[in-house]
Order: sequence, then structure tokens, then C-alpha cells
Amino acid sequence: MALLITDDCINCDVCEPECPNEAIFLGAEIYEIDPNKCTECVGHFDEPQCVQVCPVACIPVDPRHRETQETLWQKYHRLQSVIPVVVAR
Repeated sequence: MALLITDDCINCDVCEPECPNEAIFLGAEIYEIDPNKCTECVGHFDEPQCVQVCPVACIPVDPRHRETQETLWQKYHRLQSVIPVVVAR
């Protein structure tokens, strides 16, 4: 399951740096979570770090992106296999 940041977000900036998959980004009005990158911290931590640090508890499970634990592990492995390209200047 991916997580979702609700309209209760106060843009406090504490969740974004905690995401090991870089799934959290500042949207037009509030922070958002890319469901293609969110693994609920599977492979990194026992609990979703954004949920742990959010002072207003505005990060529930996204009902539109329900995934099994196995699917989250597969996504984690897929994300870890992506090698960034470095361009020499």
C-alpha cells in the first residue's frame, strides 16, 4: 500500500527528508507521495518514517493503492536496482 498525505498537511517539511525512496515531494499546495516509489519504508525501516514524524497525523494508507507486503518488497527491490546515470561535464 502506498501512503497518502491528506489536506490536513501543514507543510512543516519534516516528512520529505525522512523518505528513503524519495517518494515525498512538495506539490502545488501540500506535500504529496508518489505511489510508484512508496514502499511504506519496507526494506528500510519497520514503520513508515513519514507517519512516525508527522506532527498532525495526516498520512494514512492510500485506499487507491492497496498492495500486499510481497508487492511492497518487489517494489523495494525494483527501486534499489535503478542505477542513477552520472553525466560528466
